[in-house]
Amino acid sequence: MIAAAVESWSRDRAAPLIVGLCGPPGAGKSTIAAAVAARGAKVATMSLDDLYLGASSRRKLATSVHPLLATRGPPGTHDVALGLTVLAKLIGGDPVAVPRFDKVADEPAPHSAWPVVDRPDIVLFEGWCVGASAQPGPALGDAVNPLERDRDVGGTWRRFVNDQLAGPYRSLFAPIARLVVLRPPDFATVVAWRQDAERRRPRGPATMTDAEIVEFLAHYERLSRWIDVEMPSRADLVVHLADDRSVAE
Repeated sequence: MIAAAVESWSRDRAAPLIVGLCGPPGAGKSTIAAAVAARGAKVATMSLDDLYLGASSRRKLATSVHPLLATRGPPGTHDVALGLTVLAKLIGGDPVAVPRFDKVADEPAPHSAWPVVDRPDIVLFEGWCVGASAQPGPALGDAVNPLERDRDVGGTWRRFVNDQLAGPYRSLFAPIARLVVLRPPDFATVVAWRQDAERRRPRGPATMTDAEIVEFLAHYERLSRWIDVEMPSRADLVVHLADDRSVAE
């Protein structure tokens, strides 16, 4: 469904088509990107995850703004300027090295590991909050979970994240010509998907327990719920997912 839609949108275009793909962690965004590429178009994929600021940069934000910014994920923890530069070069048809982030090292991968892309037909910009808009100010007043209640008592963190969406991230998402959103059954299912994925991975120092995953994804909850409410009305394609990640009928 998604691959066919993207292919139809990209026909008879002189410039690359920028497609935003928004979906929660574990929804299958990477699989979708591969399916689009398999249809024969020249596809460049840029992931919002690959724009993360490294741990050292986030520690500075944690000190200067709010401790919760030490955790990567929410708006404010990405290198927006880098993303804008890469998108501009992709749109202009210039060869560009697309960023990669090393999640084990928690720092950007060496530049030598970045794949070089030249004149793609389609740029698939994917991420858990790609295309998201800021919430209305009054919505930020009440905490949505224990993390916000106990560790963002004054709302400084969530206001900062929202301001990022209203400012720098609005510019980052502006080149998106078509927007696809993947809708999970609910946020509890997103947590279950992440827990299942963690259990399947080889155990190592970075392995998280179920409880740690709940706390980690609490950083994503507010915006995930807002996306589910706000984005479908303006997306070009809404895909409803079942519990097993298949497309719901």
